Amino acid sequence: MSGSNQKKRNFQIEAFKHKVVVDPKYADKTWKILEHAIHEIYNHNASGLSFEELYRNAYNMVLHKFGEKLYSGLVSTITFHLQQISKFIESAQGDLFLEELNRQWADHNKAMQMIRDILMYMDRTFVPSTHKTPVHELGLNLWRDNIIRSSKIQPRFLSTLLELILKERDGEVINRGLMRNIIKMLMDLGPSVYQEDFEKPFLEVSADFYRAESQRFIECCDCGDYLKKSEKRLNEEIERVSHYLDPKTEAKITNVVEKEMIENHMPRLVHMENSGLVNMLLDDKYEDLRRMYNLLRRVPNGLATIRDVMTCHIREIGKQLVTDPEKLKDPVEFVQCLLNEKDKYNNIIILAFNNDKTFQNALNSSFEFFINLNPRSPEFISLFVDEKLRKGLKGVSEEDVEIILDKVMMLFRYLQEKDVFEKYYKQHLAKRLLSGKTVTDDAERSLIVKLKTECGYQFTSKLEGMFTDMKTSQDTMQGFHTAYGAELGDGPGPSLVVQVLTTGSWPTQPSVTCNLPAELSALCEKFRSYYLGTHTGRRLSWQTNMGTADLKVAFGKGQKHELNVSTYQMCVLMLFNNADRLIYKEIEQATGIPSPDLKRCLQSLACVKGKNILRKEPMSKDIGEDDAFFVNDKFTSKFYKVKIGTVVAQKESEPEKQETRQKVEEDRKPQIEAAIVRIMKSRKVLDHNNIIAEVTKQLQSRFLANPGEIKKRIESLIERDFLERDDTDRRLYRYLA
Repeated sequence: MSGSNQKKRNFQIEAFKHKVVVDPKYADKTWKILEHAIHEIYNHNASGLSFEELYRNAYNMVLHKFGEKLYSGLVSTITFHLQQISKFIESAQGDLFLEELNRQWADHNKAMQMIRDILMYMDRTFVPSTHKTPVHELGLNLWRDNIIRSSKIQPRFLSTLLELILKERDGEVINRGLMRNIIKMLMDLGPSVYQEDFEKPFLEVSADFYRAESQRFIECCDCGDYLKKSEKRLNEEIERVSHYLDPKTEAKITNVVEKEMIENHMPRLVHMENSGLVNMLLDDKYEDLRRMYNLLRRVPNGLATIRDVMTCHIREIGKQLVTDPEKLKDPVEFVQCLLNEKDKYNNIIILAFNNDKTFQNALNSSFEFFINLNPRSPEFISLFVDEKLRKGLKGVSEEDVEIILDKVMMLFRYLQEKDVFEKYYKQHLAKRLLSGKTVTDDAERSLIVKLKTECGYQFTSKLEGMFTDMKTSQDTMQGFHTAYGAELGDGPGPSLVVQVLTTGSWPTQPSVTCNLPAELSALCEKFRSYYLGTHTGRRLSWQTNMGTADLKVAFGKGQKHELNVSTYQMCVLMLFNNADRLIYKEIEQATGIPSPDLKRCLQSLACVKGKNILRKEPMSKDIGEDDAFFVNDKFTSKFYKVKIGTVVAQKESEPEKQETRQKVEEDRKPQIEAAIVRIMKSRKVLDHNNIIAEVTKQLQSRFLANPGEIKKRIESLIERDFLERDDTDRRLYRYLA
């Protein structure tokens, strides 16, 4: 067909013209057929039914507007059957009660599936249009109201479930499969049924159970055992949930166990006498500590409690350690104890506390707290390094050397007075380099690199300068020997090795002249003229107190030895080439060595067992003004080469300590002033308190600046016109460009 003039035709389906007559008893008859079928289904006789025919009947009833009759009939028929079923369940005895309930539930579900299939048309059309409950859900609700919440079943049902769980807690084996089905039934009936009819009472009963049990345990167990029992109970509950409870119950039941067994007893557990946290820490009980950490992290403030107790404990033992007079006698032992403590708690945090950063921070702040209680910590740490780099690291692998140096750096980071450490470190390094007593140059340089990384170039520039001087001195000596080789010769006379040290790089020592033996003085003069001839505009001053010498000595019975001694000791011993016996005053006059140094020198030559090159009268430890000295002809040693040490106080004496302290304070002044000027230059105007805070912050990587000293430096800068006070507010300072 073509053309647009064709009219559009609307199709319409009309009802039959003649009226379909419906049998007045049609609805009753059809319902009787369907009712019979429902009875048969419930009685397990469904095999003889024609589902197709039944479906058609139900379909027609809805079609002929008898949906209401069909629906209400369904409700009353199912209710009738469920009331019968409830009597069966009620009559079941003992353990059979739950089994009967479970079997009837399975049957009811099957029956509802068949009924739903027959009434599918009603379910799809009538039910939504009249806002009624769908068939499947209807089956669940009727089961809930007629069975689960029936007055005769409900209390018995709940008590049976709770009893079985109690038996399981007491170690009996129960039928978990049956429990799973029953709990699943409650969950199928809807979350509110599971929660109201089971979960709420279950949690209440559990809380009572664990409250009583924890009370029993805490009275008779030590902390470790109690935690084991708590952990076991917690795991049992988690496992129970995984086997037959709703997964959402896990958080609730673990919460109950945590509250009753852990949270309510936390202070008592942690502080338990002879077995609490402190005892676990002291005895390195990693497993118990790990268990405590994992259990207490589950409760509010649990970890904070452990952390606080640990911090108090570490501070307490640290404080004892740094104030123990016995420990302070041996600096190396003192630092080793600190390192041992640090290792111990590091391991505990890594192995038991999940390497928790907050615990690491607590450990670091504790160490910083007590290391700085001892003003001598910087000196002791430097002495520890000195001992390690002199001899302690001999034969130790490179990796292990690095580990030890890293540990030293860790302690160094805790020091508030890093500049004090630098002072001592410089002195000790100078002695090591000049005596050639360092184990490895690599280790020395490695530590300097670490210090540089930590504190910047300024901190280590002078230390690096010391190494440079050592290298330059070797080249200088080669030049000297080339220039004077013929004159120096290989004869029996003395030979000379000089280290030329740059004044600013090395620890400043008062230049003490002593009278060198004549043959050496001549050599020294030769070197001086060579050096000043090759370097213009320099001055040389001899540091005899820092030198060493090798002497060949022949004793009474023809015994020959080579002695390694200090320059001072050499000066003293050479006097005995021309005298058999000398008194103290004569020696002092001839050598010009300062009295305290000379006394130490003579002590080491005459009073050290096995190294007594000289004998003295009277024999005593102390050196008197009138003591006489002569060569010990009976001296023997199994070694040809013998090193004679100088009796030194390894730690500084009180006056030396004061002197070092003064030097440190002097060195700090320009640093404080530089910081003030830097800050004021950028801020232009600042009040007193803020300057103090800023300066302290800027300098804290080197030392803890004293507010009083900062105030003095500000005054000094005002006098020198770097700053001025504000005219109106005297606490305000201005920067003067």
